[in-house]
Amino acid sequence: MNDCIRFILNGEDVSLNDVRPTETLLDFLRLKRRLTGTKEGCAEGDCGACTVLVGRLIDGKLHYESVNACIRFMGSLNATHVVTIEHLAAKDGTLHPVQQAMVDCHGSQCGFCTPGFIMSLYGLWLSNEKPSRADIEKALQGNLCRCTGYEPIVKAAEQVSRVRPSALFDPLQRTRSDIVARLWAMQPSGTISITSGDERLLVPKSEEALARILADEPNATIVAGSTDVGLWVTKQMRALNPVVFINHLSELQAITAGEGGFTIGAGVTYSRAFETIARKVPTLGRLIDRIGGEQVRNMGTIGGNIANGSPIGDSPPPLIALGATVKLRSTHGTRMLRLEDFFIDYGKQDRRAGEFVESIFVPYPAEDTKFSVYKITKRRDEDITAVLGAFYLTLDAEGDVNDIRIAFGGMAGTPKRARAVESELMGKPWNEETIEAARAAFDADFQPLSDWRATAEYRQLTAKNLLTRFYLETSGTPAELRRFEEVA
Repeated sequence: MNDCIRFILNGEDVSLNDVRPTETLLDFLRLKRRLTGTKEGCAEGDCGACTVLVGRLIDGKLHYESVNACIRFMGSLNATHVVTIEHLAAKDGTLHPVQQAMVDCHGSQCGFCTPGFIMSLYGLWLSNEKPSRADIEKALQGNLCRCTGYEPIVKAAEQVSRVRPSALFDPLQRTRSDIVARLWAMQPSGTISITSGDERLLVPKSEEALARILADEPNATIVAGSTDVGLWVTKQMRALNPVVFINHLSELQAITAGEGGFTIGAGVTYSRAFETIARKVPTLGRLIDRIGGEQVRNMGTIGGNIANGSPIGDSPPPLIALGATVKLRSTHGTRMLRLEDFFIDYGKQDRRAGEFVESIFVPYPAEDTKFSVYKITKRRDEDITAVLGAFYLTLDAEGDVNDIRIAFGGMAGTPKRARAVESELMGKPWNEETIEAARAAFDADFQPLSDWRATAEYRQLTAKNLLTRFYLETSGTPAELRRFEEVA
């Protein structure tokens, strides 16, 4: 057993043997290290004021990602390189090119959000030599500014993209080989266990070690990306004990493509899964671009989105519609079940004591499949989902419905299929009359609640309208679709 978390903070090796399982990186930076350039805004991973870079070894190579320090727990940082805004400028005060571009382009007014913007742009600058405007806007999705406006910040990104990373002025380029060697040396020889008062955190060495821990601690909280669990702590003030961190486990990081589909390890983040998903199921790839901002996608995992069973999770409905299966593991072995069967009731999943989600298998849609996903939020770039509908359809040679799977989030206590609606559609012609009759079946499938996201009436009408939209988009009637959108 190891008894400390070891990581690099800017240029300094840090070793901590007294860490609470819910201590955030933001609190550590500001309160214990007085690195106050990293700001606290929303404390829920939305505003980006707390953005830092975290570097880690993936397949032997060093990768840096922007993350939200406000919901990143210290227990997830072993063998990583944490980079804050204080590390960018030279010791003589010369600004880094990313910082200088923000000055030149007048990209800051009050300045509170500026460090977070700079760190997001820095991450983009390191990873993308010629970012398009779309790339820049995507990199800034997780950063909010209420006074400057985004155009000067985008211009700063365009200006700095013409200056390529060089060891002459960039600290991460200058020290990359040294950082890699130091991170290799920080790899633990066994499971890390740290006790702070009556609280404990564990960092298993392997997937097998994780299974053994959960056999002994079946009520432990498993944390991968903490994009949801982080809010349990910062907003709900929950005490979590013990906490098991798994974001480093290489066995859970694999993405493998086979003949019938592809398998995503439970620890794969949205960012890492994006390329494969966008290539294999483009519709699902477009949805991932609307999940949080870049920082959230760099931390959050598809496996975690499934395991926590949220009724408004974005990934379960489309995966259910695609016929995905989930693989669970424990010390007793593994078992597979359909993803739709994993969700039992609000806050309850078919996960036995000691089990954890190991991977998700996603079948490829058939060539003649019509598949669409619709995410409804109050604003286009808002992460909080009111309703999310996924539709999977195949027609026979006569144009009748041969297979239909419809799944919704935000309509019930779990992600749920619209079985009554599907029954109304199966075997019938894919036409306006069939769709109109099927709309009435939504009342048998769902009795949604009203909350601050949307009213029950809004949700029910939206679900019905999404079916109509799916029909119009798949029946080759663009004029009718335009008229429908104008009315809706």
